[in-house]
Amino acid sequence: MTTAEAHDLLLAHAGASPDPDHPKFTDGFLGMLRPYHGLREHNFHEVMQALRTISPTLQYAALDRELVSALWGICHFGRAWALETGSMLQRNGLITPADAGRLDEWLSIISYAVACLLDDSGVEEAFQPYEFYLAEAQGYGSTSASN
Repeated sequence: MTTAEAHDLLLAHAGASPDPDHPKFTDGFLGMLRPYHGLREHNFHEVMQALRTISPTLQYAALDRELVSALWGICHFGRAWALETGSMLQRNGLITPADAGRLDEWLSIISYAVACLLDDSGVEEAFQPYEFYLAEAQGYGSTSASN
């Protein structure tokens, strides 16, 4: 994946793509939450792969405002729509506690990676929680449900 493709994919997952017909608007990371039609783990992995690809750009002195906004949006709106007390998915009983826990873990992994990249903690540190997640999913620890 090129840096430009990763940039565009992250915008699409955040619902911020300039292409209003992009399929990720309805099926991407935020798209799967509104309206809620279940968690799709491949969206989490796509976000992390794209984030790894664009990681050098988050260490530049001048940042791409559109990209940072998309990353912030994924983390903020994911929590606001699904995890906060009184959020639309909580209030309407649409998300199970297990899915809420999974989404919370994904958002924590994404936000940790972004924070580490922005403060120049290094790519290895930034993606360490994701690597742990992958190891657990492969059976090296507690299993994660996949979708």
